[in-house]
Amino acid sequence: MNKTRSFLFFIIVLLHLNAIGQKDSLQITEKKHQKSFLKQSIVPLSLITTGLIINYSNGSFGKENMQEKIQDRFPDFHTSADEYLLFVPTIMMYTADLLKIESKNDVFTQTKYLAIAGIANNLITIGIKNLTKEQRPNDWVHYSFPSGHTSNAFVMATVLHHEFVDSSPWLAYSGYLFATATGVLRVLNNYHWVSDVLVGAGIGIIVTDLVYRFEPLKNWNPFKNKKTKVVVSPTYTDNKYGLYANIQF
Repeated sequence: MNKTRSFLFFIIVLLHLNAIGQKDSLQITEKKHQKSFLKQSIVPLSLITTGLIINYSNGSFGKENMQEKIQDRFPDFHTSADEYLLFVPTIMMYTADLLKIESKNDVFTQTKYLAIAGIANNLITIGIKNLTKEQRPNDWVHYSFPSGHTSNAFVMATVLHHEFVDSSPWLAYSGYLFATATGVLRVLNNYHWVSDVLVGAGIGIIVTDLVYRFEPLKNWNPFKNKKTKVVVSPTYTDNKYGLYANIQF
């Protein structure tokens, strides 16, 4: 009987220690995630801060002076490439899926997070535009601050990054090249100030990072256990862009 009690006591102590260990492990993991997110936030917050300083500065560091110097150097520059380059990271992501390159999530979840980040990003950028009512360098009708094209480009690039950074880093980071090119071309085309692009890039990155951190609707996937094919691709028609989805049951 004493041996049985001793054995039970040993089991209880062991289970208790294991529970404590799991709790400590979860706390350590959570702290690592927090540190990782803070580290990720350095770049977008730096972009936003720099953009705000330029936007509300005067003199050589102000947006007007910067734009004047850029336009003096590229007086006849014009291209429509910025209307298409922002979609390249998304095209790359779905192409990688078709090629069976390992990703963090399935196609439906990728699309879900892309849609959530895109909607949140546009609500924020449009809200700021209507709040600040900053005028564009070449257009006194449409609001400028921040750049919607740039923020959307960085949303798509950051989704690509999260999905493939562990399996294919070169693919994951390549999206930022196209997002950066989009922002640069918006300035060279004289559609936006430098400050618009910097803040737009920062918003796009941090919004997407938050989506991947909290994973909204994580377990919602109506196609998970069904033989369903989902094909999603970006579209651009009549100066409007969106997504085309084809679902086969």
